[in-house]
Amino acid sequence: MAERALRGARLGGQSFEDERGVEMAPRQEIEYVCEDGERFVVTMSTEADVPLEWEHPKSGKIGRWVDGGDEEVKEEKPVRSHWDMLLERRTVPELEDILKERVSMLRGGEIGPPHLHRKSKKK
Repeated sequence: MAERALRGARLGGQSFEDERGVEMAPRQEIEYVCEDGERFVVTMSTEADVPLEWEHPKSGKIGRWVDGGDEEVKEEKPVRSHWDMLLERRTVPELEDILKERVSMLRGGEIGPPHLHRKSKKK
């Protein structure tokens, strides 16, 4: 019965495995520098994409990668408004014709909520 009894361990999970025969992944040390000149090193995998900025683990300041070079400038698309997108599909004269048609339909009671319809004068 003693062979099948569970061994107790402390809370927090103490591992009973040892590191013999375990090959660690290749690593590299990346150096970052903050604006005030403070330097710190972060250990990363050699396969990792190294970010240009990293937060200092103790002070919380943002550091830039020493060997990172210049930041890549992403080409930004200009902001398009609803009007810009509408003008891609229609011309201004077409829009004016549609507006006139819709206003006449609204006034005639064909479209829109009932409280906006003009009541015709009864004789």
